[in-house]
Formats: sequence, C-alpha cells, structure tokens
Amino acid sequence: MIYTGIEQVCRSGRAHLAGKRLGLLANQASTDRWFVHSRDLLIAAYPGQLTCLFSPQHGFFSEKQDNMIESDHGIDGVTGLPVYSLYGETRKPYPSMFADIDVLLVDLIDVGTRVYTFIWTVVHCLEVAAQTGVQVVILDRPNPIGGHLIEGNILRKECTSFVGRCAIPMRHGLTLGELALFCNRELSIGADVEVVKMVGWQRNMLFPATGYPWVFPSPNMPSFMAALVYPGQVIWEGTNISEARGTTLPFELFGAPFLDHREVLDFLRSTELPGCTLRPLRFEPTSGKWMGQGCTGFQMHVTDPVTFRPYRTSLALLQAIRSLYPEPFAYKPPPYEYEFERLPMDLIIGDWAVREALENGMPIVELEQSWLGELDEYRQRCRAVLLYD
Repeated sequence: MIYTGIEQVCRSGRAHLAGKRLGLLANQASTDRWFVHSRDLLIAAYPGQLTCLFSPQHGFFSEKQDNMIESDHGIDGVTGLPVYSLYGETRKPYPSMFADIDVLLVDLIDVGTRVYTFIWTVVHCLEVAAQTGVQVVILDRPNPIGGHLIEGNILRKECTSFVGRCAIPMRHGLTLGELALFCNRELSIGADVEVVKMVGWQRNMLFPATGYPWVFPSPNMPSFMAALVYPGQVIWEGTNISEARGTTLPFELFGAPFLDHREVLDFLRSTELPGCTLRPLRFEPTSGKWMGQGCTGFQMHVTDPVTFRPYRTSLALLQAIRSLYPEPFAYKPPPYEYEFERLPMDLIIGDWAVREALENGMPIVELEQSWLGELDEYRQRCRAVLLYD
C-alpha cells in the first residue's frame, strides 16, 4: 500500500505544524486516492490553520491552456480563502503573499520532465521562503514515469528559463520532493525545506503500479500515456508541428499537413527506437496549430515502457522532419514562457549545440553517447537527495 505525502501528513500528523499558519500550493489534481482535495484534508486535520492557497501554471482548476495563458488571483469558492496565482501578473510570489503563513505546503503532481513548470514555481517559492523565514514542506508524490530512468542532455546555463532553471536532464528521475531538495542545494537557495515522504513507493514503479487514479494535472496531460511520451513529444512546442493540442490525445499524436508517412518512416529506419510503434494516421485539431486543417502524422503507441526512450524517439523524429521538409518546417519564434529573444527550441532542448548537431545530421545514438559523462555526474549529485530505494 502506498501513501502519498498529503495522506501521511493528515494520517499521522506533524507535531511541528500544530498552531502554525499554513499555505497550500496545489491545483485540482491534488487529491488523495478517494479524490478528496488536499485543502479539505488539511482543514479536517489542522482546523483553522489553512490561511491561503497558491496555484501554478494552468490555474487552480487546471483550466487554462497553452503557455503564457495566465490566471488571476481569486477566492476559493469552497473555503473562502484567497488564491494567489503564481502564473499571472507574477510567477514569483511577492513576500507579502507569505505574510500570513508560517509554513508553505506543496502538493503538486510533477510528470518527471524538466520543462513541466510546476517545479520552477516551487523554486520561486523556495527563494521567497528563504527571504521571509517561511518553511516549505513538500508533500511528496510518485514520479509517474519512474524514478529509475534518466534521459537527455543536461540543461546549459545559457538556456535557463521558466522551463528549466537548474542543471538537470529532460527526464530527471526524481520525485518533486527530491527535486526541490536538489534545486535548493544546487542553486544555493538556502530555504528551510522538509519532504514528507511517501510510504510504499519504489523508484522502479511506473504510475499504473501505484494503484492511484490518474487526475490530470494540466489540461493537456489527460493520461499516464501522455506523461510517458511527454519528455520527447514536448519538443513540438518549439516548432510548427502540432503536438495535438485541440484533440483528445495531446502529445500522443503529432503531425502537420505537409508530412508523408512513408518518407518519415523510411528516414527513421537507421535509428533504433525501442519500445514504441508509430502508427500512421490523420487528425484535425480543433484549436492551436493547424486548427481546422487535416494533419498527416502518427500516434505514438508505447509497447514497452521500460525500454522506450521518449527523448531519443522525438529527437529522431525532429531530425527526420526538418531534413525531409526544410521549407514548410519551421521553428516557433519567440515568445515562449516569457522569453522574448531566445529560440524556444533551445530553451526546450536546453542546449543550442544539441539542436545544431541534429541539424548537421549527427546520428541520435552518437549524440546520446556525447552526454553520458554529464549524466553520470548528475546521478552522483542526486545521491544526496534520494529518499527512496
């Protein structure tokens, strides 16, 4: 039986939280296994102590779509508590937002990928907590795509942004609690951070093995399968290739009107892409890129989640599509996540040299070999924050 951090803190209690004023950073997916929301659990376990709520990108109810679509501050209709948006007129809490709390509790679902912005909202909170003397308590949850698989190049300093502020790979292999500890140390933030550990979770577990229901943490993360392909498929956000926003299968589908199934598959034959099948299809987005237009593309079917390498697969696809269709293919121009000058693709990949290597035809497997050393160094740095076997 697995118990998440929110279940642990309400089931067993924490003596040092007694009498403290509590804030909660959460969204609509922050529930226990019975779909009871964290704020309701905390109100029952620590009556009269919860003073305010904070929401990340996409809003408290995960209702806002794509990047740079902001949420306003508001009032929670259930509790009457103020809800401070940390993806609106500010992405970093003002010190005044922490004036009425002693402890900030964080209960967010991370999806194990560097560019998912929730951890960077947490890092902003750590910075303000260090300034104001507020303690941060992470109520830990599973990494849905596993804590044993790491993939990708390490983020370069010149590519830091709101989709990456610390030197980690695309698929980082940590829980949110571990990642918060890692960033607090690596970025020398100096916040007072505690992690309420899960009971029963093991690093090699993928989300279906936890027995928990999937509650979507953002509008285009509707399923575990979307999360599993996301460390690779997110790269399409930096191009004019549709990542299938405006369909029922975002990130699992991708394509554009100018693709040809056979040409793409023929190009990929030289690269080993284990654990998945690319099934040709056509789809028509109802919003976003190519809205109302038929797109030729694929559905990514993961046949073996353990051997599947999402980042390798999508980089191979990017190289194929850019090589085959140099005229119609395009990188997305700025802005992207409040960066108005740098190329969005460089921020997503996290290293402009990786993009250039792909453009110059460097084989994907050879490119992967070039960053094995830095991944080994990353694993060594992670050892100090690992909380689970």
